[in-house]
Amino acid sequence: MKPENNHGIKRVFRATGFSIQGLKLAWRCEAAFRQELVLALFMLPIATFLDVSTVERILLIMTLFIVLIVELLNSAIEAVVDRIGDEIHPLSGQAKDIASAAVFLSLLLCGITWMMIIWPLLY
Repeated sequence: MKPENNHGIKRVFRATGFSIQGLKLAWRCEAAFRQELVLALFMLPIATFLDVSTVERILLIMTLFIVLIVELLNSAIEAVVDRIGDEIHPLSGQAKDIASAAVFLSLLLCGITWMMIIWPLLY
């Protein structure tokens, strides 16, 4: 049942609270998210201080966020699949594998972007 008074600014605050709760859960329960977040927090200052254009800096930072976003979605898909049941089913495996592939592609995108922007700075 939806509360009658869940609109306007109150809804925004409630949604923000749920989002923060989700980030805390991901940190506590998902090792991959912890690893990627630590890596992003390490790489963010590097992106800030590199001698690159504004667009390149945005791309560096954006790819870090993309990895985290896709990892959160992957974790959510895994949680839903696991909630449905623990029996082995091809569609469950398919959902998890496809979500994992999305994480892999986001990491690949991040790595390629960083290499293409940083490589010229090294030589």
